[in-house]
Amino acid sequence: MQTTTEQFTVLNGGEWLIKESSPTDTFIPEAFNEEQMMIRDMCNQFLDKEVFPILDRIDNLEPGLMKSLVQKAGEQGLFAVSFPEEFGGMGKDFITSTIVNEYLGAGHSFSVAVAAHTGIGTLPILYFGTPEQKQKYIPKLISGEWAGSYGLTEPNSGSDALGARTTAKLSPDGKYYLLNGQKCWITNGGFAQVYTVFAKVDGDKFTAFIVERGTEGFTQGPEEHKMGIKGSSTVQLYFQDCKVPVENVLGEIGKGHRIAFNILNIGRLKLCAAAVGASRRAITDSVQYAKTREQFKQPISNFGAIKHKLAQMAIDIFVGESALYRTANWIDEKEQELAAAGKPYNESLLGAAEEYAIECAILKVFGSEALDFVVDEGVQIHGGNGFSAEYNISRAYRDSRINRIYEGTNEINRLLTLDMTLKRAMQGRLNLMGPAMAVQKELMSIPDFSSEDESTFSKEKKLVVNLKKAILMTAGAAVQKLMMKIQEEQEVLMNIADMAIEVFNAESVLLRVMKITEQQGEKAGANYLDIMRTYLYDAADKVLKSGKDAINSFAEGDEQRMLLMGLKRFTKAEPFNTKSARRNIADAMIAAEKYCF
Repeated sequence: MQTTTEQFTVLNGGEWLIKESSPTDTFIPEAFNEEQMMIRDMCNQFLDKEVFPILDRIDNLEPGLMKSLVQKAGEQGLFAVSFPEEFGGMGKDFITSTIVNEYLGAGHSFSVAVAAHTGIGTLPILYFGTPEQKQKYIPKLISGEWAGSYGLTEPNSGSDALGARTTAKLSPDGKYYLLNGQKCWITNGGFAQVYTVFAKVDGDKFTAFIVERGTEGFTQGPEEHKMGIKGSSTVQLYFQDCKVPVENVLGEIGKGHRIAFNILNIGRLKLCAAAVGASRRAITDSVQYAKTREQFKQPISNFGAIKHKLAQMAIDIFVGESALYRTANWIDEKEQELAAAGKPYNESLLGAAEEYAIECAILKVFGSEALDFVVDEGVQIHGGNGFSAEYNISRAYRDSRINRIYEGTNEINRLLTLDMTLKRAMQGRLNLMGPAMAVQKELMSIPDFSSEDESTFSKEKKLVVNLKKAILMTAGAAVQKLMMKIQEEQEVLMNIADMAIEVFNAESVLLRVMKITEQQGEKAGANYLDIMRTYLYDAADKVLKSGKDAINSFAEGDEQRMLLMGLKRFTKAEPFNTKSARRNIADAMIAAEKYCF
């Protein structure tokens, strides 16, 4: 239930590529209402009071500690935000749920435990469980009394989830399914009470089961020792004629893929949210260090090289957050639309998340890679001290790396971004053909040199429109040339996906800054203008590079020359002094002694 008073016109998934969006129809974090800001502050306070003072104890896997923290967070209502009131939840909207994920996201291993518990550990039962299953498990999971976990990955099946070898066979008396197999990299596995486990019934029907701790035939391995997120419980699970009651089948026999893949859409968005939250804290740590660390008789925050780093860190996170809440609002609005049409709660949210699966994949890639960039530059700003365990930035550096692997590797998500877009076009869900043909026609025509629109943001809006044309031109030419073989050309698919990621983010930050400026005026939004214009300027070059790499791999001769000429035309950006813009951005944070946007 949307708690803000604004009404939005919502695009369908992927339509941002072929339709214009307006600031009016864009939700921005500056529009958080009073209750949402209170929940945000609760999350910050919990981390400050309960988590940050004991990070070393958490990383040392002190027995019972993470379980007690999860219980405490549940008792304080941090898990209840987005769950239905009938199970003890607060029934808040998807944006508020995203806020919780973002602002608990800075909690290192604790954040991983919470994300797994409230996401893949609880949502499968909430969305696919029977009324009896929901009543038995959901209230205890919401309160933190029980912790949830999820068993999908196996030693020989990671990205290929359907290649799982764990089997399930009905017992002779028909009362149990006997599970046999092994699961690995199971987050919360060492202390969870409830596990969603995937196995193949009769060797081929991929199915989900609810397995409780203590079930006969179910054991776990020792805690894994990992490069990062050391305090996150990660174990292997073993099933040897594990007796799971037939009433614990989750969803339908043979339909486990619906559970596995639908849950991932929401998980990808929420991973981006957590990455934004973690980045914000890493930037603040880096700003404060740069202000106090002196070299050559002055703080290193005075140096242009350091300001450049701090500013780019801030730009990426502000942009990622812009795209995050734009998408979260679309999901929220679509969920309401489906509910109003008579869809039950679970189908409404799952349907909304599936509608924006393309955008969720984009968010996952950008959020995880932005966090990696932020913590890497944070270590560099800390210098030798950044390599010391005494400084938290070293923990942030280690903890960030996993995000590019789980919830679908970034390579898989890049491939999915274009694959889903093309499939929707073939299904008639997304009209790419008309706009792509219009771009081809424009390429053959004489450029329009008529008087330019001089209104505010006209140049930025034109650039975003042209960058979309660059995608349509490149993707259209690739599909025409490669046809069905395009699936085998992963490098081309990833080039075009990178173009899409840049352009979706560029439009998102432009819309956010336009809305801020409308509300606060250009003077108040000066730093935001610098962030947006620097990102767009750089995005044009990145789109040009990715486009060239794609075109050069499948086109030659006159076709290649025409496409490259069109690409150059569509990625032309106005000259902009990014050095001064970045200095302004960094100076604002140095004055505030934190990430302040």
